[in-house]
Amino acid sequence: MRLSLEEGTKAVKLARRAIEEYLKTRKVTKEEFEGVFSQKRGVFTTLIKHGDLRGCIGFPYPIKRLGEAIIESAISAAVDDPRFEPVRLSEMDEIEVEVTILTEPERINASPKDLPKSIEIGRHGLLIKKGLFSGLLLPQVAVEFGFDAEEFLSQTCMKAGLSPDCWLTGAEVYRFEGQIFKEVKPRGNVIEVEIKSCVR
Repeated sequence: MRLSLEEGTKAVKLARRAIEEYLKTRKVTKEEFEGVFSQKRGVFTTLIKHGDLRGCIGFPYPIKRLGEAIIESAISAAVDDPRFEPVRLSEMDEIEVEVTILTEPERINASPKDLPKSIEIGRHGLLIKKGLFSGLLLPQVAVEFGFDAEEFLSQTCMKAGLSPDCWLTGAEVYRFEGQIFKEVKPRGNVIEVEIKSCVR
């Protein structure tokens, strides 16, 4: 079930509130959740500073209630993303918060050479697993970087710490869809982002 813009706005505001409260007090905000926020959903929180990624962490699978998952992913994106220094509270005036609500990943049952035909750029995100390794890229990543389906598969393999051709050599490939809500500017209005793909 897709979220309304009102629900998406609540999701983004909850993520920002959770981050700022944690950075101020080191406490995790406690809230009661109703409606879609009480349903188990996968979610990622992405932080953008001056057009550059500042943190992105989430839950690919619907293992937590959406409200809890947003709070936890938001705080983790701010302070636990190993690619970045922890966010400082003073930075939050410069950071745009983006929340992506995920459908449950489904394994693509196709031969390796046919995998690219099963991926629609701008619609699907990818999750790749092999052994103990796994990596995920959100749907918007392929569009932002101009990947075609084969490059998207290779980049997701590398995100998992695997060779770029792992999708041709037995890795499990899953696809999912995402509904994206983000601030148009730090603390600004929230919009739903429609991913447009130019890749054919």
